[in-house]
Amino acid sequence: MLAILTSLVPVFLVIGLGFVLKRRGFPGDEIWAPLDQLNYFVLFPALLLHTLATADLSSFDVWPMAAALATGQLTIIVILVTIQYFRKMNGPEFSSVFQGAVRWNTFVALAAIASLYGKPGVTMAAVAVAVLVPIANTSCVIALTRYAQNMPIHPLVIGKQLAKNPLLIACVVGIFLNATGIGLTPSLATTAQIIGAASLTLGLLSVGAGLRIGHMIEEKNAVLYTSTLKLLLMPVLMMGACMLFGVEGLPRLVVLICASVPGATSSYVLARQLGGHVEMMASIITGGTILAVITMPLMLWIFG
Repeated sequence: MLAILTSLVPVFLVIGLGFVLKRRGFPGDEIWAPLDQLNYFVLFPALLLHTLATADLSSFDVWPMAAALATGQLTIIVILVTIQYFRKMNGPEFSSVFQGAVRWNTFVALAAIASLYGKPGVTMAAVAVAVLVPIANTSCVIALTRYAQNMPIHPLVIGKQLAKNPLLIACVVGIFLNATGIGLTPSLATTAQIIGAASLTLGLLSVGAGLRIGHMIEEKNAVLYTSTLKLLLMPVLMMGACMLFGVEGLPRLVVLICASVPGATSSYVLARQLGGHVEMMASIITGGTILAVITMPLMLWIFG
């Protein structure tokens, strides 16, 4: 347990630094929104592209791990939609709960995996990125279109939205380059690596800067509901899926971390773009991030 805490503390300290910088007004409140946009549309896609295009998975059977990841994430989606059928939250609110429970904070996951398991863990994380990011982005665009905008699920409309999603584009290109053996030239790989490294640090700082304590208290019911699904149920589902598909060792631990991290800050950007409940989304991200300080080590201790 102590080793887990020691490895996770630096990740949450960087998040805390972002919170302090924002509250101190340094380097200025107006800088964070443009930085989030830069990270979402340029830096983070470069990180995803580099991770997927350069991962050497030739000696590893990726399919059991991929199946476990997909099964866990799709199961939580089914649970959310089923509960909504009976609970009947209003559309924008449900879209925020949906994003909070389905999307995962890749910045926190990659930083934690690198701290705990080094380069072999980061290589395994490429499988998680390849599986979880496309499913999360596709399902969240559909949820926001259906519930927040109250529009029918038209394949052409959804396709146009997905075609403009920089994270999904980066994943598709990275998977294609890896699967075909084309890869990245050394100069392009180095460039993407430099940009991606900037994304990881900036992403963690932005998580802290985006914390909204007051909003979290106002939306405490939605925060607790979503955090229970994301931080407690999701790891249980993922571990059950790992047992089902025989995933053991380092791949299982990587799956566990990816399942245990809080929701993604990029959910706020997507909610703002597609008519979600922006204030509730900010509250869910804040509450989930704070609670993850407790639940992440707990899940790793129980299942690790």
